[in-house]
Amino acid sequence: MSDALGFDGKVAIITGAGGGLGRHHALLLASRGALVVVNDLGGAVDGTGSDKGAAEKVVDDIRAAGGEAVADTNSVATPEGGEAIVQTAVDAFGRVDIVINNAGILRDKSFHNMEPDLMNAVLDVHLKGAFHVTRPAWVRMREQGYGRVVSTSSAAGIFGNFGQANYGAAKMGLVGFTRVLAIEGAKYNIKANAIAPLALTRMTEDIVGALGDKLDPGLVSPLVTYLAHEDCEASGRIFSVGGGRVAEVFIGETQGWASPTLSPEDVRDQWDTITDRDGYGIPTNLGEETMMFLPFLK
Repeated sequence: MSDALGFDGKVAIITGAGGGLGRHHALLLASRGALVVVNDLGGAVDGTGSDKGAAEKVVDDIRAAGGEAVADTNSVATPEGGEAIVQTAVDAFGRVDIVINNAGILRDKSFHNMEPDLMNAVLDVHLKGAFHVTRPAWVRMREQGYGRVVSTSSAAGIFGNFGQANYGAAKMGLVGFTRVLAIEGAKYNIKANAIAPLALTRMTEDIVGALGDKLDPGLVSPLVTYLAHEDCEASGRIFSVGGGRVAEVFIGETQGWASPTLSPEDVRDQWDTITDRDGYGIPTNLGEETMMFLPFLK
């Protein structure tokens, strides 16, 4: 493969890489020449406990295959943890080129039973965790004029799923996070994208059931690897991936209906026009979405 996507000398931080999707991302990137920081607290699916051996084992696997990697067991859930993870990369390899925000936990409960601690714990790891790790890496990416950020969203956030108000809110939050990073990173050659993966892992084994045999987590990593590569020009986009299928998810807006004297009755009476999806637009930023108002504001 003369045109194979290589990562020689590029440094990648992968959070939650001690198992599941993150482990596969780490193994594939390392096999392509990336220098990998394998971050994993080694906790249970609900985020409790820790086991420093999870990250170390993946590092051992990478080194046994001829790759280079170091383990990191800091938590993404605090600013100090995020700084320490980035510092691990700098101490070991001198730079940071790629951040893959993959760490996650589950605290599922139907909404009427969801206590604040269940919401906060999930937001701390998924959404704030991505912020805590990406921010110190971002400073370095801006300085070097290069970076790739891949964050792990979910269909549970984009489309909704019973019992996951906390998880869904965090995962859709990562879409907004990704959109803004794409805009702010554009002039520094920093690309940011999000994935919504479907795979058999510890976190999904109770959900995917019989489909699990076809949902090898290793089939998510090729997309992540492409999005993390310097050849990838896409930014601010969302991709669904699982079982070898890759598709783009986009947020569209109907043409709408307008009146300078808009009333609740107008909304009721024009509902079909307001919600008519023919001729929808796909804004890529706030400015483009605002432009969709202009024909109606003359």
